[in-house]
Order: sequence, then structure tokens, then C-alpha cells
Amino acid sequence: MSRSTLRAVILITGLITALVHLILLSVLIGDISVLFVLNGLGYLALLAAFFLNLPFLVGRRRLVHYAFIAYTLVTILAWIPIGSKNAVGYLTKLDEVVLVLALWQHLRQEG
Repeated sequence: MSRSTLRAVILITGLITALVHLILLSVLIGDISVLFVLNGLGYLALLAAFFLNLPFLVGRRRLVHYAFIAYTLVTILAWIPIGSKNAVGYLTKLDEVVLVLALWQHLRQEG
């Protein structure tokens, strides 16, 4: 898969996950959950770190990849004991798995 395709996959899956945590879950549970909002904001921050050329991250691209992968894996693992086991939950976890795979492949291509 080309680097530009991987970047598009990372952007789309990252935004889906962020929006699910920021908006959709709050609507579904009928209340704003601080944990969900913080998780969604974390995804947006990592997307910004990944896509923007921020001066303090120059030379630390690998670190951004590893942080993004770790954050996503922690989110998946946290869902196992406390997450809702419904269609939205399973689809979001599938989205996050695709995100991790795309980040890993992008990191390998960066070499």
C-alpha cells in the first residue's frame, strides 16, 4: 500500500474513532462522559502530531507512531472490561485495529 494511501487510512480511521468518542457515545448514553471526551481529544491530538509539522516533533516521527499505536491499543484493551459490547463498540474496535495496522505499516515504510 502506498504511503499516501496509508496516510489517508490513518486520517479517516483516526477521525472516525475520535468522533465516535467525542460525539456518538455521548449521544448514545445520553450524557457526556469525561473519559470518552478525553479519549476523543487524545485521538485528535495524536492526529495533529502525526499530520502537522510541529517544531518540537522534528526528528521524532517514530515516537509519534509508537505513541499513536500505544494509545489505540490501550483504548482497545480498556474497552474489554468496561466498554459496551454492541455494534458501535465492535465497529469502533475494528476501526481501531485498522488504525493500528495502518500506523504500523506506515512506520515500517518510513524505515
